[in-house]
Amino acid sequence: MIAGSTPRQGFPEEGHGDVSPAHNSAMNALTTLLGIEHPLIQAPMAGVQGAALAVAVSNTGALGSLPCAMLTPEALTLELQVLQAGTTRPVNLNFFCHTPPQADAAREARWREALAPHYAEAGLDIAAVAPGAGRVPFSHAMADLLAPLRPPILSFHFGLPEAGLLDRVKGWGAKVLASATTVDEALWLQAHGADAVIAQGLEAGGHRGMFLSEDISTQVGTLALLPQIVSAVKLPVIAAGGIADAHGVRAAMKASRGAGRHRLHLHSPRATTTGLHRRAAIACRPPHERLTRPHRPPGPRHRQPGHRGAGRQPAAPGFSAAGHCRHGATARPLGGAMQRLLRPCGRGRTPPAADSMPPPSPANFERSGTARKSPLAGR
Repeated sequence: MIAGSTPRQGFPEEGHGDVSPAHNSAMNALTTLLGIEHPLIQAPMAGVQGAALAVAVSNTGALGSLPCAMLTPEALTLELQVLQAGTTRPVNLNFFCHTPPQADAAREARWREALAPHYAEAGLDIAAVAPGAGRVPFSHAMADLLAPLRPPILSFHFGLPEAGLLDRVKGWGAKVLASATTVDEALWLQAHGADAVIAQGLEAGGHRGMFLSEDISTQVGTLALLPQIVSAVKLPVIAAGGIADAHGVRAAMKASRGAGRHRLHLHSPRATTTGLHRRAAIACRPPHERLTRPHRPPGPRHRQPGHRGAGRQPAAPGFSAAGHCRHGATARPLGGAMQRLLRPCGRGRTPPAADSMPPPSPANFERSGTARKSPLAGR
């Protein structure tokens, strides 16, 4: 993510690549708000990272993030111990605010039936696949666990917790970040207590953070969304989506007046990304990114190169039940479907190790016009 500034301040002059003094002042306001040195935020990546990556990022002076939606209270306690032992710097704890669907055995059976041919093609037995971890919304039980530690930054996806729960979080002094995919969502977040808005463009990986509407025609790209939100709200704005090279960083810095979060950290030695997914991410450069519906509401989006028609699958259950059947594919030799997933779709290279890079700055993204990994690079 690229962290941003307050509205109507600090746009660089037209035709100039560098940010203006007012722009830098706005970025400094954001780093001061979050207690970080660099306006760069590592996006939380549930399922492919733990506390080790967040520690590594925060220790560079940027903001590391820990995804908490898939963690039980016991697992979260262990991860928090790793954070406490590994860094004294701020770390963002990320939670979801969705409403989980009710259990429905008939719906689950239809979903497994729809996926069965794909499992069979890959040589897998769908009946032998255990349900995966669900996503649990932020709750008073989680707040009870966090309150003694007083974490300084929490971020939320799919809106914000209910007012009483949010008051508890802000009561111990935490700064609250939240994702918006439209101007209306950004205004809603501002009115309901967010301290900064994450402008999630259409290119952003992971779950589409829509929470006021399920109409995907409202979704626009990062560089179209950013100036709209910056002009509409009085909060710092953080850019998220499609920021992967020097040009993207410069554009996001101009439009958001601040830091960007990107998913290059998937390749970090501290990430828990499987070998299958690392190879797929390097080999495949999808010609487009598909908005899928298996996890709605509220309609999150996933990068699914080679995935055939899942976005149109009427049998898909609501978020977050759809993910329960999608585990176990890496435990067996690859079938034809998985081999096609890894078929090279464009040039790719393995990013350098996180520990080999200097501290992050916009200049570190510039080498032959492409993104250079900073020590944040885990992702």
